[in-house]
Amino acid sequence: MSASAAGLCDFIDASPSPFHVCATVAARLAAAGYTELSEGERWPGERGRYFTVRAGSLVAWNSEAAEGPFRIVGAHTDSPNLRVKQHPDRLVAGWRVVALEPYGGAWLNSWLDRDLGISGRLSVRVGAAVEHRLVRIDDPILRVPQLAIHLAEDRKSLTLDPQRHVNAVWGAGAETKSFLEFVAERAGVAPTAVLAADLMTHDLTPSTVVGAGADLLSAPRLDNQASCYAGMEALLDTQPRGPLPVLVLFDHEEVGSSSDHGAQSDLLGTVLERIVLAAGGTREDFLRRLPDSLLASADMAHATHPNYPERHEPGHLIEVNAGPVLKVHPNLRYATDSRTAAGFALACQQAGVPLQRYEHRADLPCGSTIGPLASARTGIPTVDVGAAQLAMHSARELMGAHDVSAYSAAMRAFFSPKP
Repeated sequence: MSASAAGLCDFIDASPSPFHVCATVAARLAAAGYTELSEGERWPGERGRYFTVRAGSLVAWNSEAAEGPFRIVGAHTDSPNLRVKQHPDRLVAGWRVVALEPYGGAWLNSWLDRDLGISGRLSVRVGAAVEHRLVRIDDPILRVPQLAIHLAEDRKSLTLDPQRHVNAVWGAGAETKSFLEFVAERAGVAPTAVLAADLMTHDLTPSTVVGAGADLLSAPRLDNQASCYAGMEALLDTQPRGPLPVLVLFDHEEVGSSSDHGAQSDLLGTVLERIVLAAGGTREDFLRRLPDSLLASADMAHATHPNYPERHEPGHLIEVNAGPVLKVHPNLRYATDSRTAAGFALACQQAGVPLQRYEHRADLPCGSTIGPLASARTGIPTVDVGAAQLAMHSARELMGAHDVSAYSAAMRAFFSPKP
């Protein structure tokens, strides 16, 4: 199955949290013959198709016919949203309220007046052990209500306080059951067995292809599940020859990647070294592979906004449905240089897809990606790429429907370049 707009819609709707992204990808990989490996066990020396999961991050590789350096596509599983506080229950003016807080650079106004569900994981005591179980409630149980315009001090704009103004209502009147008890029961878990929880909200409106010509895709979490999906499909479609293809999906990019399974962790480097060691190589063999390896940091890119064209760098028009985007920043908010840019440009040529080049306005702060972090951590030359979109970090985002297949095709060619 090749990447498609409909496939991306299904992927996003199945993956409301980073943990669900990993579960969705793991299921697809297993169905394609990939074997899951535990980091705590000895890995097999036989060549093959494998993956491993660490919390909300995943690494997959195909070593069946590969002996050369690594070709890596990296993306991230997390997206800005509203997350549930540790003690979420409030009773305010007769309303039952769940206390929420922003995760990452969430565009807060976009979360108002939406039907929201809950997803994440529960850590549950089972005898003397602890199990981590996915939870997902797709009923419209939460809503963050907008203030009526008649009550605003300034009817032209409203500043939202992330501490006070993004809490959600989930009922009216007194209630003896806590929110976490409600979630546990919906997950089929005894509330007394829950030791901890990682819970977050998600928009319940299904992902869909839109536009008069059905050439646009409207969905939550395009940043960066579109890259996760494109990379997964590219890996599944790749027939390795030479370079060893690796897909790495990190959690926590939106908050700096500083965790045991973020881009600043040892996850990628450890997995790559273990691939070499398991096959009978040495650490020297592993280190010799790195300089000739190449990492494509795949994260979404800013399309030129039709209502705010002045906010973009002149001469760098970025369009949807016009091919992948090569991202460059001289102050290394992106890791691209001419060496690595050439590698991805060649992949686009070999895939037969056009390539766009993005630079950020010099007078505006620029976001970053896993690229500089993973490159510095591993020493692997890195290029930053993406697909064009509008409304980045909104609860609902927009991209070109035709870019999905082109984005994945470029990654497939990047994984396995023609000689």
